[in-house]
This record gives sequence, structure tokens and C-alpha cells, in this order.
Amino acid sequence: MATTAELFEEPFVADEYIERLVWRTPGGGSRGGPEAFDPKRLLEEFVNHIQELQIMDERIQRKVEKLEQQCQKEAKEFAKKVQELQKSNQVAFQHFQELDEHISYVATKVCHLGDQLEGVNTPRQRAVEAQKLMKYFNEFLDGELKSDVFTNSEKIKEAADIIQKLHLIAQELPFDRFSDVKSKIASKYHDLECQLIQEFTSAQRRGEVSRMREVAAVLLHFKGYSHCVDVYIKQCQEGAYLRNDIFEDAAILCQRVNKQVGDIFSNPETVLAKLIQNVFEIKLQSFVKDQLEECRKSDAEQYLKNFYDLYTRTTSLSSKLMEFNLGTDKQTFLSKLIKSIFISYLENYIEVETGYLKSRSAMILQRYYDSKNHQKRSIGTGGIQDLKERIRQRTNLPLGPSIDTHGETFLSQEVVVNLLQETKQAFERCHRLSDPSDLPRNAFRIFTILVEFLCIEHIDYALETGLAGIPSSDSRNANLYFLDVVQQANTIFHLFDKQFNDHLMPLISSSPKLSECLQKKKEIIEQMEMKLDTGIDRTLNCMIGQMKHILAAEQKKTDFKPEDENNVLIQYTNACVKVCAYVRKQVEKIKNSMDGKNVDTVLMELGVRFHRLIFEHLQQYSYSCMGGMLAICDVAEYRKCAKDFKIPLVLQLFDTLHALCNLLVVAPDNLKQVCSGEQLANLDKNILHSFVQLRVDYRSARLARHFS
Repeated sequence: MATTAELFEEPFVADEYIERLVWRTPGGGSRGGPEAFDPKRLLEEFVNHIQELQIMDERIQRKVEKLEQQCQKEAKEFAKKVQELQKSNQVAFQHFQELDEHISYVATKVCHLGDQLEGVNTPRQRAVEAQKLMKYFNEFLDGELKSDVFTNSEKIKEAADIIQKLHLIAQELPFDRFSDVKSKIASKYHDLECQLIQEFTSAQRRGEVSRMREVAAVLLHFKGYSHCVDVYIKQCQEGAYLRNDIFEDAAILCQRVNKQVGDIFSNPETVLAKLIQNVFEIKLQSFVKDQLEECRKSDAEQYLKNFYDLYTRTTSLSSKLMEFNLGTDKQTFLSKLIKSIFISYLENYIEVETGYLKSRSAMILQRYYDSKNHQKRSIGTGGIQDLKERIRQRTNLPLGPSIDTHGETFLSQEVVVNLLQETKQAFERCHRLSDPSDLPRNAFRIFTILVEFLCIEHIDYALETGLAGIPSSDSRNANLYFLDVVQQANTIFHLFDKQFNDHLMPLISSSPKLSECLQKKKEIIEQMEMKLDTGIDRTLNCMIGQMKHILAAEQKKTDFKPEDENNVLIQYTNACVKVCAYVRKQVEKIKNSMDGKNVDTVLMELGVRFHRLIFEHLQQYSYSCMGGMLAICDVAEYRKCAKDFKIPLVLQLFDTLHALCNLLVVAPDNLKQVCSGEQLANLDKNILHSFVQLRVDYRSARLARHFS
């Protein structure tokens, strides 16, 4: 294999290089099998190849040395050349400095000469101009205008410049000597001004922006310049209001004029601001007045809707116009324009709002009660009513005839949604239409109306009616619908609370009215909770009373002291079955009527009262051995019913009662042991003794000795 430098180019792998060398050597590889392998031949090839590599290395080394010498030589030549260039650069820089100083000297001389020439030429030009003005003034003095500048209509620009200067001069002349010429100059001044405005108007109609710019620049020094701007604004609006949406038309008009006005006038921001002022004070104000005055006195609802819509669209248009250059304080400028349109409506807005909200809320409630054919009864107020309420809360006495409402709660989510929707819209209008300083106070007024009609006139009235409809605890087959009132009142109050947080809080969060609103809300909650608690308490009493009626009607003395002890086939008494069915029904009703911890609180109270009822009920009877077993079965069923409460305390009470019932059947000799058991050890001995006394064998078995 010929040895060349190309074989060692990257990537070079020594192992591959050796493999290729062996493979090319006859007898050096695996071709022909082991018999064909010739190590001597391979060694000889390796030795020859190593010699070739050494020769190639020497040749490459000589070439490298030659290149290094050449590189060193070129580096010396380059360094010498750089030094020569640096010297040339220094010489050129010195020449440049000399030239710069010479140019500065010449420039100073030229400026000085220019100042001298200007000092001579300026008075000369003024003299020439004064001579021309005197010539034109003489023409006015003679009463005959001969100059071409006044007779040629194409030179109106030059004529305007001259007459404007003559007009200024004429102002300084005494009236008694020059009254005639002053009037002629003023007349020509006025004629030219009218011609220029007419020319501007024609150019605008033709769409010649460049001509409009020229005429406007000439008129800038005339008194009629503002009239030119007025003409421009008036013509811009011709045909601009073709849609049904005047606000969109106004936005498009201002957008179009904003692009054009800078090419015509030297003060575009002033012209655009005047256009916007014209649009607001004439077009928009007229439109707003037509829309609002029509329904201001006849239809408050439509008036408020239109007012809110128009004000919102006007402020939206103002936001779009903020993008344009209208001067330094465009925010204040646009705010004043909006206020000028709506000032007469904003002044008494909150009075209209609250008046409408009160009448609308009253109508919604009245319409609901009319649909129920219900005449609202007056809820008594004052000292007697307060005294009755306190007595009723503490004693649960009815204090008056029970009102039969036929299960009607007099609460309606539809009514509540309507009231909240009206109030929500009122809050939105209040946020938009109230002055920032009046916003918290106005929002509070709306909130008090919501409290009055939703919380007092609707929820509180329903609670009062519900309380009056709760029967006495000794009533039979009473319809306990107050839990339905509780359920609906909770749902309604959640909606009320959501609106309070979502719509009222953002309006009052940073004002002193926040604490006032929170306090009022707290008072309403406490008032409602007090009435709900009273109603629930009396409802629970009615439930217990109903259970008493069931037990009194269904429980017989022979249930627990049967005549034939050996022929008792029932597992529990009929009274137990009916009471458990009634309790399960009421538990389910309570769970459906309440939420959260309220369910557990009410169920625990019902469970405790239920336990007390059964405890006292069992102590009214005497028990034989088989009767005691039946009592245990009844209590086991009551305990199973108590599990539905899912209240540990209630289950514990019935577990203890079940253990007490075991005292009715335990053998006399084991009585003491049972009394000291885990469940009964902590009970008062008098309670244990009272249960043992219910046994028919209490005297015969001398059971009293166990408690002496």
C-alpha cells in the first residue's frame, strides 16, 4: 500500500489503518485460512512500511520548516509596511488639522460678511416693501385700484398678504383724517376674506387638499380664520350621519377628519377638538334630549335604560377619541363635554333610580301575592309585639291563633331572582352614572331598598307567617311545613349574599359605607337566624308532640305485660314501628331542608328530644320478663332509627338506653354485675334503680336490696 499524506487526514483511526495494511498484504490476513497465513511476510511488510513512514515524516518536517521560514519573512515585511502606513497617517492628520483651522477661519469671515450684508440688505428690503405698501395705500387714498395684484383674481394670495398689512397699518391711523381710506381698506379686507373662505369651501367640495392648505395658511392671519374652521367642520359633517347609530357615525367622522386635518391646518389638534365639541354639543346633545325627554316623566324604566345606554355609548365614543391629539388635557376636555350633555339628567339620577326600584319591587311582590290570592297581613310592631316575641322565644307558647297557610311558604325564587335582577341593573347604572364621590352613598341607598323588599317584605314576612302557621305541640296530624320555609329562605339568602359580594362590595369597598353595609347585613342575618331558630325549635316540639300522640294511641300496657308470656309472636310493638317511620320521614325532611353544620345541629337536638321522649315513655309501664324483652327489641329498633341521624351523641344515648332496658330482664343475681358494666357504671344509681323498679318482680325478688 503506497504511503501518502492523504491517508492520515481526519478522522484518522490507527486500528483501521493497520487492518487495511494487513488485509492488503498477501498471507497477512484471514483469506485462504490458517494455512495461508505467513507471519514472516507480514513482518517484512510492517518493517518496509515503517521505513516509508519515516521517510514521509522527514519530508513533511522539511516542508514545515520551509513554510515557517517563509511565514517569519512575510511577518517582518508586513510589520515594516504597517510602520510606514502609520507615519503616512500622522502626516495626513497634521494636514487635516491645518485645513480644518483654515476652513474655520474662512467660515468666520463669511459669517461676518453675511451679517454685514444682511445689516445693509434688511433695511433696504423694508424700505422697498414700505415703498410698495405706500404705493398701494395711495391707490386706496385716490379711490382707484390700478395694480394688477388687486385686479387679477389669480393673485389673490399676494393681494391678501398686502391688504392684511395695510389693514394693520390703517388701525394706527387717526380716524378723523383717514376715515375714508380706512373704510376702503376694511371693505377690501372683508371682500378678500370672503373670497378666500369661498375658495376654501370650493376646494373642500372638490377634495383638493393642497389648495385647502394654501388658502388656510393665508387666512391664518385674518380675523375670519375661525370662520374658515367653522366652514370646514360644517362641510365635514354633511352626509356623515347616514346610519341609525349616531355614535358609530361620529367615531368614523372623527377618524376620517383626524387623518386629513393635519394636511390642511397648522393647528390640527385645535380644529379636531372644535369638531368634536361641535359633534357633542349639537348632534349628540340633541339626540340624547330626544331620546330621554320623551320618556322622562312617563316611563321611568325605559328612561333609566335609555339613560344608561346613551351614557355608556357616549363614554365609549370618548374612549375612542382619546387616541387622537386634542391638546394637552384631552381627558378633562372630553369629560366636560360628556358632563355638558348629561348634567341635567345626572343631578337627579339617584332619585329616579330609587323611586323606580321601590315601585318596581313593590309591584313584583304584589303580583306574586295576587297570584296566590293572598292578602298580606300586617306584622305587628311595637312593644306588645316585641313582648310576645320574647315570650314565644323562651316558652314556645303560640300566643295567638295558628294560621293555616295550606302548606304555602310564601317564598318564591322567581320573585327573588326578579328583585335581584332589578337591583343588579340598578347597581350597574349606579356605578356608571354616579359621581365617584357619591357612588358609595348611592349604592347604599339601593342596598337599603333591596333589604327592605327582599329581606323584610318577602323573607321576613314569610318567616313571620311561617311561625304563625306552626301548630301547638299538642296538635294532631300537624302539617310541619316550616322546614320548607327554612330550605327556601337559606337558598334565597345565599343568592342575596352572592349579590352583596359580587355587585355591592366593589362599589363601597374603599369607603366608610362598607362598615355600615356590613353592619346592616349582620343585623338582617341575626334577625332571620333568630326567627329560624324559633321556628325550628317549635317545629321540633311539634314533632315530639306528634310522637307522643302516636305512642299514646298505639302503645298498650299489655304490650310489656302480656297475659300469656309464652305466646308473644311480635318482634317489636306497633307503636315503635309507627314512631320509627315518622322519625325517619322527619330526619329525611331535615336533611333536605338544611345544609352544612345546621343539619347536624338540628338532628342532634331532635335526637336528644327523641331520646328523652322514649326514656320517659318507657318509665310509664311495668315489665314482665317477656315484656322486658319486647321493650329491648323496641329500643333496638329506636337505636337503629337513631343511626340515620349520624350523630355520635344520639347513638350513644340510645346505646345507654338499650343497656338500661337490659335491667328489665336480667336475672336478680346478676343485677349488680350488670349495673357495674361498662355502659351503666357512670350513670346515677337513682336512674338505674328507677328502671329496676319497673320490673313486676321488683318486690317479690327483693331487688331494692341491690341499691341500698
